[in-house]
Amino acid sequence: MDVRLDEDATDEEADAIATALAEYTDDRVAVYVGDSDEPAATSDPPRVPNERYDDDAEPTEREERLRAEIEDIERGGPKKYRDKLEEQGKLFVRDRLDLWFGDEDDDSALKFEDGRFANFDEWHETVEGSNPDDPLPADGLLTGAAEFDGRDVHFMANDFSVKAGSMAEKGVEKFLRMQQRAAKNGKPVLYLMDSSGGRIDQQTGFFANREGIGKYYYNHSMLSGRVPQICVLYGPCIAGAAYTPVFADFTVMVEDMSAMAIASPRMVEMVTGEEIEMQDLGGAQVHAEHSGSADLVARDERHARRLVSRLMEYLPDKANEKPPRGEPRAPVKSPKGIDATIPEEPNKAYDVKELIDRVVDKGSFFELKQDYGKEIVTAFARIDGRPVGIVANQPTERSGAIFPDSAEKAAEFIWTCDAYEIPLLYLCDTPGFMAGSQVEKEAILEKGKKFIYATSSATVPKLSVVVRKAYGAGIYAMSGPAYDPEATLALPSGEIAIMGPEAAINAVYARKLSEIDDEEERAAKEQELREEYREDIDVHRMASEVVIDEIVPPSDLRDELVRRYDFYEDIEKELPDKKHGTVL
Repeated sequence: MDVRLDEDATDEEADAIATALAEYTDDRVAVYVGDSDEPAATSDPPRVPNERYDDDAEPTEREERLRAEIEDIERGGPKKYRDKLEEQGKLFVRDRLDLWFGDEDDDSALKFEDGRFANFDEWHETVEGSNPDDPLPADGLLTGAAEFDGRDVHFMANDFSVKAGSMAEKGVEKFLRMQQRAAKNGKPVLYLMDSSGGRIDQQTGFFANREGIGKYYYNHSMLSGRVPQICVLYGPCIAGAAYTPVFADFTVMVEDMSAMAIASPRMVEMVTGEEIEMQDLGGAQVHAEHSGSADLVARDERHARRLVSRLMEYLPDKANEKPPRGEPRAPVKSPKGIDATIPEEPNKAYDVKELIDRVVDKGSFFELKQDYGKEIVTAFARIDGRPVGIVANQPTERSGAIFPDSAEKAAEFIWTCDAYEIPLLYLCDTPGFMAGSQVEKEAILEKGKKFIYATSSATVPKLSVVVRKAYGAGIYAMSGPAYDPEATLALPSGEIAIMGPEAAINAVYARKLSEIDDEEERAAKEQELREEYREDIDVHRMASEVVIDEIVPPSDLRDELVRRYDFYEDIEKELPDKKHGTVL
């Protein structure tokens, strides 16, 4: 506080006033005389020996009681259920949080926990002896905020020692509040799931309510594309609990531990008569290879954390932010070997990952859904430190033809990259969409249109490289010239056509060729037609007609991509003025 006195005030008067006011206001006081810029006297509030200023005061019994209550809550469910976790190869939930948010010095990066006293009254009664075998500490669900690898995140984690991690009224309330806070402050969410689903015997008050468990999935939908949502499964997540992992942007399952299904094996048997084990019904292998619901599969809990740590390196905290850049690194293999990697023959297989290794920064390749829809590789990587999402046809898998599952996989990946401002790189080497009665039954047209729609609607920088084959509608899905890429580039091995030479010759010249009786003459004519056709679809002609923007020497491909991504970093694209499309 500053006080100014008349110029005839003495120093003694100034000092007395400063001392009195400091004691009265409990604030520092400076007293000025006349127009002086320097105080004539100053005084700090006195340090009186009362409770407020007594540095030797200790916590009271009231605080000690509270700490004891917190300690009891943090022990979790009954000891017999905590002991079973070790038999199942699982960590107790608070040990799991230490793994995720601790460090080498055992210092926790847990910032705070919300709702630790949920169900305290009921739980406290059980502790006092009314029902000691069935406590509900924290209602079996933990929520809060923490620092994860230097990034602030929201988290939720089920306590499997409390009613098998089941969800009920108070836990649902905590879950919803955490989601709502994430929507407001724009920080990623980690869901550490280990839940048997809704608590059936306590469903009143949380199942169908406006703010009940159904609101989880409404909030998931509202958070989708707003902040990254990453779910790790640590046990059998059944029914309602299984929707959180599938709503998340990324789902990690743990081998021989995780499972998710719309109903338990016992319920499946009751409804259908089918007898099946949990892992066969909805284990990691099922969802990694067949449903495509698992993005990553971990060997154990520690590996799951490492996978999420790598994943987060490519993601921003929220929408409309640029993803974090890393330190540029040279590729693990020299770009000079790119051309030698690609066979001359259009139908000869090679692993597209060998090409990717010569383009992206060493150690940055991070593949998602690698066991699902293998005809297309979807992965994050860096090029000169810049995160990119790669969509690449894989010639080692059914010649790189696009099947329903690989089309859907690519569409979802593109959609996610676009939501989080991650530029896209398409490496095209495909004979096109697969044909046949089986793929028609599996909705090749429906899922193929999702692929094309996602590519069409993405507004992040897109570069398409015609590596070799670009046949049929494959070039459409792979962001060819008509799909608003920043550039369509080609390597000298590239070809763009409605169909490949063999199919084209058969379609156009089959009758004429059948009229040639001599086999050698017919074979020679076929070869002549094939060469003429390939000249017509060669990328040099496409470049001559400005269908593609540039033919790039393969050794220069990485440098070309670096320059173009740098140049188009802040490009602005607008979609038509509409509410949203109807395809995804």
